Amino acid sequence: MEILVLYFSRNGSVAALARQIARGVGEVDGMSARLRTVPPVAPQTETALPPVPESGAPYVSVDDLRECAGLALGSPTRFGNMAAAVKHFLDTLGTEWANGTLIGKPAGVFTSSATQHGGQESTLLSMMIPLLHHGCVITGIPFSEAALSSTRSGGTPYGPSHVAGSDADATLSAEEAELARAFGRRLAQLARRLGA
Repeated sequence: MEILVLYFSRNGSVAALARQIARGVGEVDGMSARLRTVPPVAPQTETALPPVPESGAPYVSVDDLRECAGLALGSPTRFGNMAAAVKHFLDTLGTEWANGTLIGKPAGVFTSSATQHGGQESTLLSMMIPLLHHGCVITGIPFSEAALSSTRSGGTPYGPSHVAGSDADATLSAEEAELARAFGRRLAQLARRLGA
């Protein structure tokens, strides 16, 4: 069974969280992670993007959604909301919504921002709304994870997060990495229990 770890990352922070989440998924027997990204969007749409990104995870396809047992969705924070690329991808999923592709699958969200008060929690909450419309079973991080109470950077009960700072440092703190792995394990364990 695979958990789809789907994200958009401009400076590497969200990708770093995605890799830690994937590590956590892999710590659960019988579970693995499938890393995918969404294509960027821009005001200029005349030039088509290459079908495969130059580096990093491949672009997501609807087959990835159909085949996954659970979903972790990540985006950088953009003024307290998800990045346009993630919203654009979600807006194309009308057929998957109508077909119930994600109904009953566990899902959660993760983000990164430049500042401690850059809107991480509102971004995470805004990303949950489309997942609820798709019928996903939403999960976060319980306070039984000690790092949630000790972190002085990223990490919320709504999902893993990272504070990159004004220099866009993608290096995760020990607590941020620990919480991302714990989130991956939790998502994988729920998917296994639900048999999604």
